[in-house]
Amino acid sequence: MSPAAARRLRLALAAIWLIDAALQFQPYMFTRAFGHTLAASAQGNPRVIAGPITWSAGIIQHQPAVTNAAFALVQLLIAVGIAWRPAVKYALAASVVWSVAVWWLGEGLGGVLTGSASPWTGAPGAVIIYALLAVLLWPAERDASASFVAGRPLGRLPARLLWLVLWGGMAFLALQSANMAPHGQRASALLAIVFQLIAGGIFLPAACARVAVVMAAAASAVIWIVGEDFGAIFTGSSTDLNSGLLLGLLAVAYWPAGAAARAGDGKEVAGASSVTISMASHGHSTAQMPQPLQ
Repeated sequence: MSPAAARRLRLALAAIWLIDAALQFQPYMFTRAFGHTLAASAQGNPRVIAGPITWSAGIIQHQPAVTNAAFALVQLLIAVGIAWRPAVKYALAASVVWSVAVWWLGEGLGGVLTGSASPWTGAPGAVIIYALLAVLLWPAERDASASFVAGRPLGRLPARLLWLVLWGGMAFLALQSANMAPHGQRASALLAIVFQLIAGGIFLPAACARVAVVMAAAASAVIWIVGEDFGAIFTGSSTDLNSGLLLGLLAVAYWPAGAAARAGDGKEVAGASSVTISMASHGHSTAQMPQPLQ
C-alpha cells in the first residue's frame, strides 16, 4: 500500500479521537458520577493496579469540571496533531502515553486481570488499541516492501506478532469461566475459534490473509453493533467509541495489497527518483527539492 493509504488511516484515527473529545464534553462527564464510574474499574483488580485507579478517581470526583475539561482538551489536541502533518509524530507519541495511562487508570487494564473481561463487551479495552494503532500507523517505513500498512513502520513479522497477541488474547478471554456460563458457552466457544482463525490467518499467504482480515472486520462490526451497542455513544455517558470500531480500523491496516498496487508504489518511487536525478543533471541541487512531509 502507498503512503497515501497510511495517511488516510491516520486521518480516520484522528477523526475517532475528535469524536472522543466531543463525547468528553457531555454534561455527565462534568459531574462527580464520572469519577465514580472510573473508580468502579478498580473492582476485581490486584491491589497494585486498583490503588492508583481509586486515587485518580478520587481526584476527578473532587474536581470534575477542571479534570474533565483537561481530558477533553488533551484528546482534541491529539486529534488535531495526528491530522496535521508537521505534528503527526508528536501527536501519535502523545496518544500512546495517554492511552496507556487511561487504559490503567480509566479502564482498569480493560479488566483483563479480573477474570470476567469479555471481548464481546470491549476487552482488552479500547484505549490500548489506540496505542497499538499509533505504533502501527507511525509515519516511517522500516519495511517499505511490506504489502500492508501496519507492516511498514516495524516490519512484517513484528506487526503480525502484535496481531497474534491481540486476537489470540481475545480468544483466551472469550474462554474464561465467567464467559462460559451455560447460556453462553457455545457462543463463547465459537467466538474463540473465530478469533484464533483470525490470529493465525495473518501469517498465511496473501489470499488467505485477506480472508482473515475480512473475518476480523466482520467480527469487529458484530462486536461494535451487537455487543457494544455502537459503543454506547447514545447513552450520554460514553467516553469513547469502544473497541469494535477500532478493531475494524486495525483490520484495514493489515489488508495485503495486490501485486499491481505494490508495482504502482514502485513506479511512484522510481518516478520521483528520476525527477530528482533529472533536476540534478541540469544543475539544480537536490537540496532545493521540497521534502515530503511524514
